[in-house]
Amino acid sequence: MPIQLEEYIDPETFEKIRAFSANKETPFLVIDTATIMRKLEELEKLFSYAKIYYAVKANPSIEILNLLRDRNINFDIASIYELDRVLSLGISPDRICFGNTIKKSKDVRYFYEKGVRMYATDSEADIRSIAKAAPGSKIYTRILTEGTFTADWPLSKKFGCQADMAMDLIIMAKNLGLVPCGVSFHVGSQQRDIGAWDAAIGKVKVIFERLMDEDGINLSMINLGGGFPANYLAKTNELELYAQEITRFLTESFGENMPEIILEPGRSLVGNAGVLVCEVVLISRKSRTALNRWIYTDVGKFTGLIETMDEAIKYPIYSGKTGELEEAILAGPTCDSMDIFYEDYKYPLPLNLAISDRLYWLSTGAYTSTYSSVEFNGFPPLKTYFI
Repeated sequence: MPIQLEEYIDPETFEKIRAFSANKETPFLVIDTATIMRKLEELEKLFSYAKIYYAVKANPSIEILNLLRDRNINFDIASIYELDRVLSLGISPDRICFGNTIKKSKDVRYFYEKGVRMYATDSEADIRSIAKAAPGSKIYTRILTEGTFTADWPLSKKFGCQADMAMDLIIMAKNLGLVPCGVSFHVGSQQRDIGAWDAAIGKVKVIFERLMDEDGINLSMINLGGGFPANYLAKTNELELYAQEITRFLTESFGENMPEIILEPGRSLVGNAGVLVCEVVLISRKSRTALNRWIYTDVGKFTGLIETMDEAIKYPIYSGKTGELEEAILAGPTCDSMDIFYEDYKYPLPLNLAISDRLYWLSTGAYTSTYSSVEFNGFPPLKTYFI
């Protein structure tokens, strides 16, 4: 059956976006800033005890950064390029952390010279680099977590270290003159299993206790990362339930001695605010008896939809047409065989869908325009409009 529009976007907001889009050349992304503000207010209400550090990599658009700047939100930065952009908007460096554990020593020095004093780490070499390039700074150590198989976009393998190594690194950091302030983790982007936070918080509790009892190191902060969901086809719980359960996990582990809590939302904050508008370029079948159409659009993996790789993220797609449905294979316009969105998962789309019709990819505000290639096959980067 076709998607029910109201399950993914406010119908009034969608009509506003569709009207705004009517005379514009596809493909492009439209971001509704009011949706971002609603999500931010919800997050602030449900996690009233936490500091929010927006994950700039999710969507680094100036318009979004300005909105968050004016709400006194903090920023999780992954590179000197993001840092320069954020600082250029008048955001003070005490609202910034360098959240990437993979960084050049010269970049650490650049952050330090710009006034940033909080850094993520997960390795001995990185700690030594921070101690040399950013002396006296705060560090928080990222640990590995479970949850890979229940997150749509896993993040658990490349970043972080085992808990015993994390403790060794924290002790080393203190001995090198750094200030260990806490532990971070990320349970995976679009995490559907709320229990993943419980297991991770349990690991953090053990680290806190052992370092205090055995080494006299008093950690004071937990960075819970991101992982909260946007509205894709795979169903998730409401953010309210995530907040209730995560708050319960923290309370059960730490009671009245709750450390400072940091959240790093990206996808959950801006994902639902975006609608990507594209046009059908070609519709074909591979044989006379083929059961499925191939529908090719003028947006592809290389112009913003890379998270369809391995069919990981399944975006809701709205055609606006009614009538009999047939499952279809969806692909992009480039001459690269990897540029196929969904082949195993067949999308039910109207049989009367025609060349030059528009498709609306919902919940595309995060990790689309920022992933878009510069000029693959000559196609320009994805345009973005804000309303």
